[in-house]
Amino acid sequence: MPLPPPPAAGSRGRCVLSFAAARDRCFSRRFLRAGLRPLAIPLPAGLDPAQAAATVHIWVPSRPPRNPLLLLHGFGASATWQWAPYLRPLIAAGFDPIVPDLVFFGGSCTRLPDRSDAFQASTIKAAMDAIGIPRFGLVGVSYGGFVGYRMAAMFPEAVERVAMICAGVCLEEKDLAEGLFPVAGVGEAAALLVPRRPEEVRRLVRLTFVRPPLIMPSCFLWDYIKVMGSVHIQEKTELLYALINGRQLSTLPKLTQPTLIIWGEQDRVFPMELAHRLNRHLEGNSRLVVIKNAGHAVNLEKPKEVCKNVIEFFKEPAAEAAKGDDKV
Repeated sequence: MPLPPPPAAGSRGRCVLSFAAARDRCFSRRFLRAGLRPLAIPLPAGLDPAQAAATVHIWVPSRPPRNPLLLLHGFGASATWQWAPYLRPLIAAGFDPIVPDLVFFGGSCTRLPDRSDAFQASTIKAAMDAIGIPRFGLVGVSYGGFVGYRMAAMFPEAVERVAMICAGVCLEEKDLAEGLFPVAGVGEAAALLVPRRPEEVRRLVRLTFVRPPLIMPSCFLWDYIKVMGSVHIQEKTELLYALINGRQLSTLPKLTQPTLIIWGEQDRVFPMELAHRLNRHLEGNSRLVVIKNAGHAVNLEKPKEVCKNVIEFFKEPAAEAAKGDDKV
């Protein structure tokens, strides 16, 4: 559940200009130049359309999509930061990217108390219904993979194929206590994935990247936290508790859709054991691709390689996509 690394440059003292805000505007312009436009979709509670239970911020193609591909981000910054490198290659390959902010990230929020991945899945599905897209492919990275997996299980008639990028959906709560992860409990995981101080950001970046920046100035990190990570801290922490507390592999449904599993070989957040566990769980309906010299932030460290595998998978005939021929 990585965030993009800060610039590797020496700096001391207080940053006068906001690098994070400038970078955020730059990513938004890349989306606009790629032909996407932002929407804020209010989702009503019950029968009263005037009472919005949630609002989903989502980037959609300017023209009606013919080959829609839903991209779900992980923890960290908003969706634009994590998916910007993928837009032009996907569009050039004939896909129409649809990129929402998950609830409590970017411009998406809710007044309801539900923090489950099922709620996130239902909310994004309602947003897809609202923009008139009944069927689509799905790519989820890390936490976005948890939501995407749940979405595919809940709405198999809508989700045609699934690509999971370093999404440890097969983890169990007991794995933390047994030492599979670099944290020993949900509280420590929340402190890692929802950083509030520069030293916590440094730890996260060094844990998720194989080659993290050597220098990460505190002023840039404080700026990032202020601009991108200072809102909905409590709600994001609650998302993690809801995701992990009581989690058991025996209750995880098996997807019926062809599934691509992409993993960074040196992932220290969700170790390779979880990739193999998921591949076994799907019983031949999945394919595992292991990318070398990459960690949990494989989508940011190796975007060209990840994108190439995603494009090939979604372009394959259905019979080929369902074959479990792993690649290492």
